This record gives sequence, structure tokens and C-alpha cells, in this order.
Amino acid sequence: MLIHLLRGTTALVCMSLALPAAAQDAPGFLGTLVLTGGKRDLTYGTALSRTVIDEEEIQDRQASTVAQLIDSVPGVTLVNGTTPQGSGINIRGFGANTTYGSDQKIAVLVDGAAVGSEELYRIGTQLFTDPLLYKNAEVLRGTIGSFAYGSGIVGGVVKLESKDASDFTGGVPGFAGAQTFEFSSNGAGKVSSTTLAWQPADRAEFLLNYTIRDQDDLTSGDGRTIGNSAFRTPSGLAKAKFTFGQDDAHELTFSYSQTVADDKDVPYDQFATTGGTFGNVDRLTDTRQAVIDYRFNPVSDLVDMRVNLSFADQVIEYDYIPGSSPLEGTPTFPFLVSTVNADQRYQTTKLTLSNRALFGSDAIGHDLLAGVEFIHRDRKDNDAAGAPGGSDRRFALFLVDEISMGAFTVTPALRYETSTVESATTYGKFTNDALMGGLALSYDFGNGVSVFGSAAYTEGLPIIDDLGASATALARMDTTEKSHTFEFGAEYTGSDVFGAGDTFTIRGNLYATTMWDITSYTAAGSTSTNLDRVETRGLELEASYGHASGAYVDFAGHVGSGEEFAPGAGGITWRNTAADRVQLTLGKKWDDGLDLSWEVVHSADRRDALGADLDNVTRHNLRATWRPDRAAWMTGTEVRFGIENAFDADYVGHLSSPTRKAPGRTFKVSLTKTF
Repeated sequence: MLIHLLRGTTALVCMSLALPAAAQDAPGFLGTLVLTGGKRDLTYGTALSRTVIDEEEIQDRQASTVAQLIDSVPGVTLVNGTTPQGSGINIRGFGANTTYGSDQKIAVLVDGAAVGSEELYRIGTQLFTDPLLYKNAEVLRGTIGSFAYGSGIVGGVVKLESKDASDFTGGVPGFAGAQTFEFSSNGAGKVSSTTLAWQPADRAEFLLNYTIRDQDDLTSGDGRTIGNSAFRTPSGLAKAKFTFGQDDAHELTFSYSQTVADDKDVPYDQFATTGGTFGNVDRLTDTRQAVIDYRFNPVSDLVDMRVNLSFADQVIEYDYIPGSSPLEGTPTFPFLVSTVNADQRYQTTKLTLSNRALFGSDAIGHDLLAGVEFIHRDRKDNDAAGAPGGSDRRFALFLVDEISMGAFTVTPALRYETSTVESATTYGKFTNDALMGGLALSYDFGNGVSVFGSAAYTEGLPIIDDLGASATALARMDTTEKSHTFEFGAEYTGSDVFGAGDTFTIRGNLYATTMWDITSYTAAGSTSTNLDRVETRGLELEASYGHASGAYVDFAGHVGSGEEFAPGAGGITWRNTAADRVQLTLGKKWDDGLDLSWEVVHSADRRDALGADLDNVTRHNLRATWRPDRAAWMTGTEVRFGIENAFDADYVGHLSSPTRKAPGRTFKVSLTKTF
């Protein structure tokens, strides 16, 4: 039924191509500049599969983790995401799984800093931060938009942009800020977020934010406690920005963010609900990012230079608690003691220099982004625990040229990257390099309709986690994982489509990915034989309609499939395939004062972490945002109400551990006052 629904909705894309041009010829038509009337703006005029969640939607969703926030994007799956430490992001079937928090097929950037671990065992930490630190979260799906951000990216890129002081001061000198309090019934969750902004002059601004999020164990739809779901995470953000020089051509930004969790007597395995096989630990998780960003943008089409220097540091310290497992004094298997007692630390320094230039003639225009990148990552050595230490030094060149030729836009993209991985012990030093790239093509019919397609090829270079003394490890260090992705889609954006003053955008995208020379995954039932290849394909669909009365409809959906192939064997279902899912939101806005919405999410073709089929599930979420302005003292006040899983559905999340159920009904309320 779900597939039939999406197929029928896809037909709307084709029907859009036949919509009369008369609507677009009406006075005031803005073409691709039309903003959709729902919660999410879909009008980007680009061949990229791109979704942006802005600050208002971040606040409306009242998510406790960034993973929960972007789980609403087509093709994105949240793996065990009820806690920051357990959150994993899977995009189009790649990324987190229930063994590792990442498989290096997606990238996460915070203000340009590359964050997240490589393959930490039984813990997902790529998005260990608080949603309220950020003003938008952008998800680029697939490979074609990834070449400026890294190599080997198959699933996509998640980009987080932190708040600025001018977001609160409005760019006017003076003091401003905001205070948010939030409460959720399930787990007695409590949040306090305080922001102070100071702009002493037009060209200087400073921001401080402190957010603390506290949650007890959650309850599932059947009334049972979800073990290992409590957490307490204080987070902070400090940011300063200076603008100077002739025509304000120079901009210098400093930012620092940090999130900490000090958990006592919790299961080592963040993906499960009990200590079980691995026993319990005291765990301190400390993640921080520091970024210096310089931009030089004089009055010149040829120069828009950016230098971004970032440092990301992730520390995870463990103290094993004897007697916390079924076998007194040790985990179920004694050899695991060294694993659960091993501290982890990743430090990544990255320098990116890029320039954007606009040039060309009346017939052909170029928007050229070119850059160079230096990356140095150090990992603490815990070889006894199966976590080898060492360093990974990388150098990359990238180029993306958006070439406009009338109604056509052709965008070639290239990235060359070389890496040197050196063991901290005796495994040696290994050097690899790869040239990768893609080509995107779009055509704008001039009446709101555009079609687009792309082909992209990338290679994943070996990482520190691949080190080892075995023949298998040595083979991994000399192999680059390869993949290609093909995409094709269409988009329509217009106003006055079904009635005066309305706006409508619909976008459909087909993709097909093949990955080979695989080192990340072994064949089912084997610990040494790597998969021969993985094939995935799917359809993503997004639509948004806004009526002049304030009523709106948002739609997001994904259907797909995947197969994995062992050497010499036929294909079986790809273990990380994204679920088929549709999400429909019906809402009504009364000017800027009140916004009511009802969101229905239906998921099908789901599996748990062990590959067992799960029942289809439908969840209902209700949200309300109220901005009272009846008195002067109420100006700047926002009250938000939410009911997540309103009918208390009892289910296990897609790709989650079978024993880890999803949260049941949760009432949420938040109060924000800006000043």
C-alpha cells in the first residue's frame, strides 16, 4: 500500500510538467524564488538532494538529539537514537548500524569541523551535541554534493550551523538573548537553554549559550521501561564574529562548542537496553569543537575566499564495574574486559582553503568553487581492545564548477585525495590516493518546472580502524572502497497554482548506488570474507503546499530496496536498507501568532538489527506554536506544545536492537522568551 501511495504521488511530478503556464505568467510570479508555505522550504533550484531544517522547525520538533531532528528527512533512518551517545544516522542504507556508530559512508560537519569517531564499537557518537545550539541542520543525500567535504561519502553529508549573536540582536548594537525551558512527560525530561548576545558595534558580536538536558529512563508503548535511555548532557557554545576592512570585505569568526555526559553504572553497549554481554561501566563522554573561520569577500566577482581551521576532540573514558553482568565479575566472555575498559580518543585537525569565483560571458557563466584541504587525525592506541591507534594524514584538492548555459546548468565536480595512515605500534605505514568526481545536469523550462540528473563516483580510503597484523587487515590497508551513484529527478515550484496566493513545490528523485571492493562489511555468517558488492536503489519525494488562508500540507517519503552479495553467491536483502516511509503534515498558521499541525508517519518493510521482519507502524505527532502579543510584556514569548506518538504505538525502530523499543506517548511543552 505504501509503495502504491508513493507511486501515485510520483505521478504528481509528471502532472506538474503539464500545469498551465498561465499561472506562472501572472503579475508578481517569483519563479524559483517562491517560498513554500509549510514548515520546510524546498525551493533550492539545484540538482542536489538537499533538505534544510531551519531554526523554527528545530524548536517546533523539540528533539532531544540531533539524530531525532533529522530523522524526518527522506531516506534517513535513526538507529537507536533515544540518547545522544546511542544515536546513529543512516542515510540511504549507509552510516550507522548496531555494531558501529559509523561506517564512514556519511560525514558530519559542525561549523565546518569534521566530527565523529571512526568505528567505535557499540556506541554511536557522530552527533553527540545538543540541537538547541544550532540555527539550521542541512542534509545532503548521496554522493554528488559531497566532493567539497570528503571522500568515500555514499550516504550523504550532515551540516550543522551554530547560532550567531546577530540572530538575536538583528544586527543592531546592544544586548539581546533568549531563555528556553522545556519539559517532556516520558522520562521526565527537562531542558534549560540560555543564550546571551552582545553586539557592541555594527561590526562586532559575541554569543554565549549554555544548555543542559536531563532525562530519566523512557517508557515504551507497552508501558515497560526502556533501559539505558537516561542521560544528562550539559552543552555550551561560545562564538565571536568581527567584520572589518574596506566595504566590510573581511569577516573573522571564532566558535567553540562542547557537550559532556558523565554516566554512572550504564551498559557498555549503548545500542542495547541492558548490560548483557558487555557488562556495565562508568562512562565519561566529552566532545568539543573549535573553529576559526576567515572570509575575504571584496567587491569582486572573482574573489570570495574562505579559510576554515577546525579542531574536533572526542574523549570517551570507561571504568568497568565488576559484577555487572550475568557472569559475576566479568562480561559474558572474559576476553571482553579489555574492550570495555579501554579509553578512546579521536582528535581531528582540518584546514580548508577555498575560493568561489563568478565569471563568463552572456552565453556561458561559471560559478567555480575550488579548494584545498589538509586533515590530520590522531587516535589513542588501545590495540589490546581491538582499537589500534595511529594517525591519518590527508591532503585533498576539490573543484565544483556550476556552468550556466541558458536553461541548462552543467556541474562537473572533482576531488583528489591522498592519505597516509601510520600505526602507533608495529603495523606500519600505508599510503593511498584516489581521484573521484561526478557530473550533474539540470534544465529549467522557465515555467517553474525543472529536471535534473547526476552521476557520481567516489572512493573510501582506508582508516586507522583498518590497521592490523592479519592478512585481512593488510588487504584492507591497500584497498579503497568504490561506489557510483546515478540520480534522476524533477521539480515544480509555482505560485497561484490551485488558488490565488498559494504556493506549491514538489520534488521527486530516483537514485541507484553500487558499492564494490568492500572492506567495511563481511558476508553474513562470516568474520573474514568481505562482501563482493552492495546495490541500493530508491525514490525520494518531497512536497509542500501553502494556501493563502495559512493552511499548509508537507509531504516527505522514501521507498527503496537493497541487496548485498557475498563472493560467488546470489543477493540477499542489504542488512542496512532504509525503511519505506511516508510522512504527511497538515497544518494551519494564523499570521505569526499560532501554528497548529498534525504529522502522520507510516513506516513499512522494516527490520531489526538481526534482520528479522518488523510490523508496519504508524505514528501520530501533534504540535502547536503560540506567540502571544496582547501585551508588551508578552512580546518575544513563544509557547510550544507537542505530543509525540500520540496513540502510544508499541514498536521497535527500524534497524534497532530487538530489545530496544521506541518511546511511547510523550507530552512536551516549552517556553521561550527573547529579550
